[in-house]
Amino acid sequence: MGRVDPPRRVAFDVLAAVRERDAYVNLTLPALLRERRITGRDAAFATELTHGTLRRQGSYDAVLDSLATHALDARVRDVLRLGAHQLLGMRTPRHAAVATSVDLVRAVVGERPARMVNAVLRKVSREGWDTWMEQVAPDRAVDLVGHLAVRHSHPRWVVEALAEALDGDWVETEALLAADNDPPAVSLVARPGRCSVEELLETGEATPGRWSPYAVTWPGGDPGSVAAVREGRAGVQDEGSQLVALALARAELSGRDERWLDTCAGPGGKAALLAALAAQRGAAVLAAELQEHRARLVRQAVRGAAGLRGVVVADGRRPAWAEHDRVLVDAPCTGLGALRRRPEARWRRRAGDLETLVGLQRELLDRALDRCRPGGVVLYATCSPVVAETREVVAAVVTGRDDVSVEDARALLPGVPDLGDGPHVQLWPHRHGTDAMFMAALRRR
Repeated sequence: MGRVDPPRRVAFDVLAAVRERDAYVNLTLPALLRERRITGRDAAFATELTHGTLRRQGSYDAVLDSLATHALDARVRDVLRLGAHQLLGMRTPRHAAVATSVDLVRAVVGERPARMVNAVLRKVSREGWDTWMEQVAPDRAVDLVGHLAVRHSHPRWVVEALAEALDGDWVETEALLAADNDPPAVSLVARPGRCSVEELLETGEATPGRWSPYAVTWPGGDPGSVAAVREGRAGVQDEGSQLVALALARAELSGRDERWLDTCAGPGGKAALLAALAAQRGAAVLAAELQEHRARLVRQAVRGAAGLRGVVVADGRRPAWAEHDRVLVDAPCTGLGALRRRPEARWRRRAGDLETLVGLQRELLDRALDRCRPGGVVLYATCSPVVAETREVVAAVVTGRDDVSVEDARALLPGVPDLGDGPHVQLWPHRHGTDAMFMAALRRR
């Protein structure tokens, strides 16, 4: 029996944790790599194998189901998915992909399925990606949604929801689906007053970000190797997320501008940037988070920040705080705007989740407006472009109030192109290279 390759075993264990415990890849994979002391090229291999397999899981399942002669044990299917990604997505030599998969299934299941895994993966290796997709994806002319769902590995309902968000433009929808399967660049944020972009650029082959004046694109490797990141003066944060904080900070106010509020602050990236911006103006941020374990992440993210009033465990639907001048509602959502970096989300979410989430989103926005002073601004944001979570939430809340006006959020992001007809902002992976963040600016009259 061959020795199980450590990077492949890590990838399998992460897939199993996602399937069995609804684990989060961005937390589980780094922890296992540290625990098993896997670094360098092996860590990079394990990362691509894990993320790539989860992104393309739907496509690989279509291929495997066309070859399997009986129902597959869940553990065996995970091994086959990993093998298929090596053959079709990573161009690993056939003998290496097949042999290591056989060793892996022997270790995690036993001898019995080894011959079948060997046979199936050898069949997978006989054709390339495009040929397989021609064979297993529905005919484009007959079932466009099904074709895109298989070819780009998204659940059918997600394809339909994203197409609706793009106003039924199927060419652009396909570009978005393809972008969701591209590994995202790592963005760092230099928290103003604590770190400069220039300091981050001196650390290696990093380049300035495209849209945020505080963003740096990191070339690869562990961002924790950067002193400013370790010390909390900088952080890892997608440019779209940075733009949400900047949009709230840039909104014009008359009168007092001292009390800022982040009502759904976990895990803390936006709160940390807001606190840095607030400190430069003599203002301070109160960060609220419902769940204690996420509040701990917020405290870690904002450590050392001057512009911070505190981090509290509290429910934004039952606010215990006074009125604020600027309020951020980064509402819990399906997360379908971050499928590049959270590959498991597309398989975890269900269309039925929307009903509960939309009710929560409306209530959070309504209560935030109650706790915004007259003349103040509320920025509603989601990491999702789904219409039910974005435009429809804002419309429903505004319709029920006579003390709120909707402002053009595009004016808060000067220099960022392709923001649409307004008044809301929708960022896109395929247009902007960011997560698909939605923003709406509301003023309390």
